[in-house]
Amino acid sequence: MVGGMFYGMSAGFGDVPWPWALLVNGLLLAQFPLGHSLLLTTPGRRRLTRLVPGRHGQTLSTTTYAIIASLQLLPLFTLWTPSGIVWWRAEGSVFWIVCCFYAAAWLLLMKASFDAGPELQSGSLGWLSLLQNKRPVFPDMPETGLFSLIRQPIYLAFALTMWTVPVWTPDQLALALSYTAYCLLAPKLKERRFRAIYGERFEAYRREVPYILPKLRRNARIR
Repeated sequence: MVGGMFYGMSAGFGDVPWPWALLVNGLLLAQFPLGHSLLLTTPGRRRLTRLVPGRHGQTLSTTTYAIIASLQLLPLFTLWTPSGIVWWRAEGSVFWIVCCFYAAAWLLLMKASFDAGPELQSGSLGWLSLLQNKRPVFPDMPETGLFSLIRQPIYLAFALTMWTVPVWTPDQLALALSYTAYCLLAPKLKERRFRAIYGERFEAYRREVPYILPKLRRNARIR
């Protein structure tokens, strides 16, 4: 994924003839957000636990979810059929400046994932719980670190990785536009679950902390 976007989605291994490539690329784009969100619904979570045979399906559900997400991203960035059109390619000092922004966006995504709970975000929670023969203990509602500035830092950082690339093509623009829209809309479903779980505590947090863009305050600081 890092390499695919670095080259503006111009290095995919897909070789579907045009205009059919437009349809296939569209399906590759759609399958990740649709699958990623549907598996978090109540029916989706039930199906997720049934994917692992035996009695460990519930314990390994977070691991299974992370594996499926990875398997969804793999075809998107390997089977994409490039358009062959390059609009802009950073060169010279501009290239290194853009690369610094690109690296910073990925570091921000790693920081946000760590603040949300590295075991849950990486999918290791299920494996570690199984090894220790105990029920998975999910991290508490994140409110510190980047989550003290905005409620959805993971989605913001993910969007930033798509807009800080050194090569721009129609392919990269399609990816950036569609997945930025996903990053703006998908957290609404996540917040609905948080509201059901945490009730007034989440409502108080929501009233205090902005959705995806931080407030400009002098006293804003990461706790």
